[in-house]
This record gives sequence, structure tokens and C-alpha cells, in this order.
Amino acid sequence: MRQITSRSVAGFLSLILFAGCGQNSSGSLLTPANYDQVSIGMSKTQVEKILGPPTKVETKQALVFAGTETKWEPLITCRYEDGRTFIEITFKDEKVDKKDSNLGREP
Repeated sequence: MRQITSRSVAGFLSLILFAGCGQNSSGSLLTPANYDQVSIGMSKTQVEKILGPPTKVETKQALVFAGTETKWEPLITCRYEDGRTFIEITFKDEKVDKKDSNLGREP
């Protein structure tokens, strides 16, 4: 029979405490800390490592004016939802172009 030592109990408690890092008490990844980690220029893969897979993805075409040239470019908007809470990330050229959220605001 194995003996339970204080070291094994401490290790087990550490595992439980750190298992939820990055998530709030409800288990959601939609936290102000995670929102702040997302920065302009990140790839979709980097964002998904922080926020997980998006709830909704929408692709639109945007007309871009560059000097005398105009062209259509795809804009991809990924929306992450948990109840009334949301984070919305817009990608241009496969990089984060802008972000929005209702975190910290009354829904």
C-alpha cells in the first residue's frame, strides 16, 4: 500500500490550482487578461491559442484605397461568445487588424 506524503498532497493541490490558469471561475477563456494578450499583428493561430476556436467566422470584402489604386481585400471577423460576453477579432492579411469586446461593460 502506498503512503500519502505531504509532498504528494502538495503536488496534487498545485496541479488543481494551476489547471485553470487563464480561465475565470466559469471556465471561460473570455477574460480581460486574455483579451489584453491579443495584439495587433498576431496570426489566427496565435489568437486561437489564447481564446480557443471562434464561435462564429464571417468573411467580408473591403474596398481598400492605396494611393491611386483600389482593390478588394478579404476581412475575416472571428467572434468568440460566452453567454452575453463577446470578443470580436478582425483579421486583415491574416493578421489581427482590430479587436473589440464588451468585457467590463454591462451587456
